[in-house]
Amino acid sequence: MMSNKKITPRKLSGFMELPPEKQIIFDNMKDKIKKVFDRNCFMPLDTPVLEYAEILLAKSGGEIDKEIYHFKKGDSELAMRYDLTVPLARFVAMNIDTLNFPFKRYQIGKVYRGEKAQKGRFREFYQCDADIIGNEQLPLVADAECVNIIYEIYKELNINAIVNISNRNILFGLVEDYGYSDKASQILTILDKLNKIGKDNAFKGLCDIGVKTKHAQDFISLALKIGNFDTILKEIEPLSKNDTFLKGIAELKELYGYIKAYNIPEDKYCLNIGIIRGQNYYTGTVFEAFSVEHPEFSSIAGGGRYDNLAEYYTDKKLPGVGMSIGFTRLFDLLDTHNMLQDSPCYPADVIIIPMGNTINTCLSLATDLKAHDIKAEVNYDGRSFKAKLKDANRKDVPYVIIVGENEVATGKYTLKDMKNSEQFNLTKEECINKVKAE
Repeated sequence: MMSNKKITPRKLSGFMELPPEKQIIFDNMKDKIKKVFDRNCFMPLDTPVLEYAEILLAKSGGEIDKEIYHFKKGDSELAMRYDLTVPLARFVAMNIDTLNFPFKRYQIGKVYRGEKAQKGRFREFYQCDADIIGNEQLPLVADAECVNIIYEIYKELNINAIVNISNRNILFGLVEDYGYSDKASQILTILDKLNKIGKDNAFKGLCDIGVKTKHAQDFISLALKIGNFDTILKEIEPLSKNDTFLKGIAELKELYGYIKAYNIPEDKYCLNIGIIRGQNYYTGTVFEAFSVEHPEFSSIAGGGRYDNLAEYYTDKKLPGVGMSIGFTRLFDLLDTHNMLQDSPCYPADVIIIPMGNTINTCLSLATDLKAHDIKAEVNYDGRSFKAKLKDANRKDVPYVIIVGENEVATGKYTLKDMKNSEQFNLTKEECINKVKAE
């Protein structure tokens, strides 16, 4: 016997679910990001949400392993993608002989992480990624292109953001020069948290792992360098003759030239040596974008250069550079701080209201309007005319077309401009022209 007990409707925490009026804004923003990718000639890619577990687990490790949704179906060990980069690596390795290099791809899709859900952190979220992959080599100008993509996206979204750029070889080089190569990972991890833990705690942390006082001070001082490229490079270039350090200086100088060639305004980017982005993944250029009005936000975009994208899947060297925006988190930040751009809350341009037995004429009229790229909807519910008009007004629809038996007989319809309450008696063609002229 079936139970009559009702199930309480609820959803899992950490999964965003928006009301339609905000979903429209979300989708409009996502479309603007896609527009930037498209006009910069990146190719779209849509990889599966599910992968063989050995594919995703090969490159993860550490805390990420604990966050991966991992299960068994039949004889197959499966996992849900936790980012878009590992599926890209698998795709490139599988299709290396048919791809044109450098391979420029973008992907906008959901990823899944089984971490503790909290404000600003989601278990299901959209990422917007763009990567440029080379075969054996990839010119440094590709790094500048990814920086420019971030600039163009935030310009398109009308968000005031500044891209902070660095090169990991700078700090790595000084660490090597001072004789701490065996502690490089620990040192970079501490310096990566400098803004969160403060100078005093960073200094203590460095000393605790055996870094000399003077060297700890030098590492922190270098990591705090931020400003104009020319100014900062002149300040730091004399600090070391280490080959890795000088490689970082040379790459930053070359990158700076490309960024200027892209005509990115100088107040939209800076050199920030403290940008490190984790321990081992990135190998050269790194960058993160921050909100100018809300510097308390953590980064709202990031990326960098990596030497070998698909080392776990092929012996071929596939260097790359990429950028990523955690779009769900970005949207949540903007929504929380009332920073969302205004957007129509209802998708219709015209609502058609039948009066009497005119529903067939209304459906035909709606079809004709849609053929002219006018978003038209017939309100065919059983409420009164006054209620339907009030509903159209509440939905902020620009126009209403009223179709009664007299309109059917004369071929002229009552077009009501909802913004200024004006009414016009127009033919179908005149209605189309009036609405499209708006």
